[in-house]
Amino acid sequence: MILGIKELHKLVKEKNLVENLCAREKENPEGAGFDLRLAEVYELEGSGFLGVENRDTPKSSLVAKDDPSKSEEENSFIFKPGEYYLVKTMEKVNLPTTLSGIIFPRTTLFRSGLVLANGIVQPGYSGELTFGICNMSKSNIKVSFGARVVHITFQEVLGEGNQYRGQWQGGRVSTEGEEVQI
Repeated sequence: MILGIKELHKLVKEKNLVENLCAREKENPEGAGFDLRLAEVYELEGSGFLGVENRDTPKSSLVAKDDPSKSEEENSFIFKPGEYYLVKTMEKVNLPTTLSGIIFPRTTLFRSGLVLANGIVQPGYSGELTFGICNMSKSNIKVSFGARVVHITFQEVLGEGNQYRGQWQGGRVSTEGEEVQI
């Protein structure tokens, strides 16, 4: 069951479900969830390893982030054709163990040739959200920081839920070297 907007607004107020929502999402949201905004862009470099017990993601480096002191034209990022980036949201989620979050691209994203790579937001996760974006078009696509790029819906977890305890808790973008998976 997907939670409706009235229930979500109640959880935002009572449980701080989503922090830093823009005015539009607080006052006049669409659908059964919230749109989340672009805050940071990272590039990947080097190789990675995903093993049975250990992992080491490619290193990430911050290449651009929101700067409210700039004009909207300047406060943006150009996604280059064929390039893959990691992006982080302005919003932070604080999921109780009774809810999970499902991420969807806003249709303008894929209508522009930007493909989203994402996963489920597990019950008990707290932090900003990180996704992959690849520009599959032949054109540069400019996106303003603060633009709404994804939509999150929330579903109830029936039965006993477990607290997310993975290493991505808190919104980090990549590993600091090889580590044992939890």
